[in-house]
Amino acid sequence: MEQTARKGYGGRGWLLIAWIATAFLAYMVIGNYPLNILADLYGGQATLSTIYTVASIIGIVIQLALGNVIGKMKSIKKFGTIMGLLSILALLGIMLIPGYIPGTPQMIWRVVYGVGTVLSVMYGTFSLSILVGQWFPTRKGSVMGIATLAFPIGNGVIGAFAAAAFKGGSPHIASAFLPFLIILIVGWLIGVAFIPDYPEEKGGYRDNNPNMTPEMAKAMMEEEIENKKTTVWKLNHTLTTRDFWFLTVPAGFLLMFSVGTMTQTNAILGQMGEGLNKFGGFAGVMAMIMVFGLIGSFVLGMLDQKLGTKKSMIIASVIMLIAGLLGMISSPERPGLLVAALICLALFMGASSNYTVSLAAQYWRREDFSTVFAAVNPIANIINAL
Repeated sequence: MEQTARKGYGGRGWLLIAWIATAFLAYMVIGNYPLNILADLYGGQATLSTIYTVASIIGIVIQLALGNVIGKMKSIKKFGTIMGLLSILALLGIMLIPGYIPGTPQMIWRVVYGVGTVLSVMYGTFSLSILVGQWFPTRKGSVMGIATLAFPIGNGVIGAFAAAAFKGGSPHIASAFLPFLIILIVGWLIGVAFIPDYPEEKGGYRDNNPNMTPEMAKAMMEEEIENKKTTVWKLNHTLTTRDFWFLTVPAGFLLMFSVGTMTQTNAILGQMGEGLNKFGGFAGVMAMIMVFGLIGSFVLGMLDQKLGTKKSMIIASVIMLIAGLLGMISSPERPGLLVAALICLALFMGASSNYTVSLAAQYWRREDFSTVFAAVNPIANIINAL
């Protein structure tokens, strides 16, 4: 049989990347934007931070509960589709419910915000991440490196979102969210129309690697589906494996520092006062974060692909340490140190979401991936939720 080199990700593979990128954007827009920019309208940052944390923990509990059944689920694509539709409905509620009015409207809005945060976690960072592992088991690093470009882009446009939300000094919540709602709907429709659970279902190949006949690809898919039902990597076995923790805890720390900081950028940068003016103010710094985030997400994703997940995570952790040191010694008199810290943070921000998928796909068999990921992702996010 003639061996054909892998080229690109295939048409449907690119559509999958686009779909998960819009799901990651949903995760940011639903959970991050209200907390980071709109908190004063809905009861203050302490209140919204509490809701965000509780919602994250609920999402973690749900993922752990699904750990022993996810491998037997007939279609993770359908599960992701449902989570996506519900996330879109939750965003509509966040947009349209006047939660800035104290009393019943504000309480309803807070409930919708909490539920939406849970749904967006289950949508992008859980169900569609499993799809990536099923489509690209050995190329997950570069694929996630591209998909997670959504995180720096989402952070880069948060300044424009804030300007639109408070245009003319009064809140314009619905119009500020509208462009993101449209993007989320388009991404969801792409997934519904074009993406199956496995590429073989539409005549494609795992990793877009056509070094086998369609019959061989289909047989491999059917064998993998059957093996998932009898995998030994149930939740209790996974959680009692030492190496699972050595892999997952560092991934959790990377998520903790990237997500934890990026949900508070408005408050953190606000402490620098006018010192940020020479860097373009809040919008200018966020634009820099976007540029370096795009670079870091792609480069660390490629390093994940070329050098392996372990080495890529070590590099990201070193950058995280530098970011922490620079941020710790920054002050209003030395705002440049904080900007440098955030640039370092941007470099590993998007990539931090790569690693839960990458480590589960690299260190476990294809048929074990979904059940192991159902433990890796929530445990890493327990650390993140702190």
